[in-house]
Amino acid sequence: MRFFSIVTAVLVTLALYLIVFERDGLLSFASNGEEPVAVQDTDPDTSETSEAETEDGARVVSVVALKSTAQGVDNAVVLRGRTEAARQVDVRAETSGLVKSEPLRKGSSVEAGQLLCEIAPGTRETALREAEARLPEAKARLPEAEGRVLEAEARLKEAQINDNAAKQLSEGGFASEVRVAGTQAAVQSALAAVETARAGVESARAGILAAEAAIAAARNEIGRLQIKAPFAGLLETDTAELGALMQPGGLCATVIQLNPIKLVSFVPETDVAKVELGARAGGRTTAGQTVEGKVTFISRSSDPETRTFRVEITVNNNDLALRDGQTAEIIIGAEGQKAHLVPASALTLNDEGALGVQLAADDKAAFTPVTILRDTTNGIWVTGLPEQAAIIIVGQEYVTDGVAINVTYSEGKS
Repeated sequence: MRFFSIVTAVLVTLALYLIVFERDGLLSFASNGEEPVAVQDTDPDTSETSEAETEDGARVVSVVALKSTAQGVDNAVVLRGRTEAARQVDVRAETSGLVKSEPLRKGSSVEAGQLLCEIAPGTRETALREAEARLPEAKARLPEAEGRVLEAEARLKEAQINDNAAKQLSEGGFASEVRVAGTQAAVQSALAAVETARAGVESARAGILAAEAAIAAARNEIGRLQIKAPFAGLLETDTAELGALMQPGGLCATVIQLNPIKLVSFVPETDVAKVELGARAGGRTTAGQTVEGKVTFISRSSDPETRTFRVEITVNNNDLALRDGQTAEIIIGAEGQKAHLVPASALTLNDEGALGVQLAADDKAAFTPVTILRDTTNGIWVTGLPEQAAIIIVGQEYVTDGVAINVTYSEGKS
């Protein structure tokens, strides 16, 4: 059995050699010495492109070209994002106590300044009355302290007069040095009394300020008992339940504002230069809702991980049909550009790997780099071509710059 396997392998190898390397001789033998008939190449990729030669022997390639005129194209930026409430805040308590107000249910509309939660006052009103009672007493001490200052200043003046008289009498030999020392001591004592009286005035004034501060603190504490909505919107949660114990920082309710609402997305760094503040934009949610608005914010710093920039579009939501967090497809209008619509198959690469198209110019092929603007079902919009261009759409893979071509123009025009 091994012998037959070896013989089979030798015969197969010999047949492959004759077919590949001795094809012409084999065909001649099969046709009894007559010239072999050329086999027509039916490859669909090459059937539409043929080659010929000019009188000087140069190669000429037959191609099909499409006459194209540049058209204005809206250079919109298409993004995917979500809806986001214009405002959302957790309203929290600043003081402690039992809730004495009936709760409002989530979904309810609230106006700015509307009462959401009210805490029982407890002893806060008593503390306010006590602080208010201290104020008249503190104010009454001020005139008394100021009177003491006047009295001390009068005594000081009297002591200074006695001291001057004693000094003059001492110089004339009519008063002893002991008397002079006594008048000087009286002056120092009067100075100390004046300072003490003035300190009493400052203490009285401080007492008034402390009483006023206590009144303000008590009133402020009472004001914290009522927790109100900071802006008009909707309740996302129930307000605190009746009888619940609130602590500082405890949640009263969550309020969101949905009119206007924002469309939020992140723009790649390649497209961020196309987006401008105030540009018109629109969005379509997965539920089929369409809205229009304007760009109101473009981030100046990119996300460190995705290198994208946050963009916000403000739109009207008068009927509150849009909800916070819906997925939306967003289109932002940008400055239009002139572009050509070409078939995707017309794009090719040159030897350097640049993307472009082959143009038919003066019966020669000319490679021109292009930039893709937008991809559509009808073709690809590209820029970088002249206003009028003959774009080779069949045979572009068989020509290079300067190759002579025989051009047949397609009936379709872009």
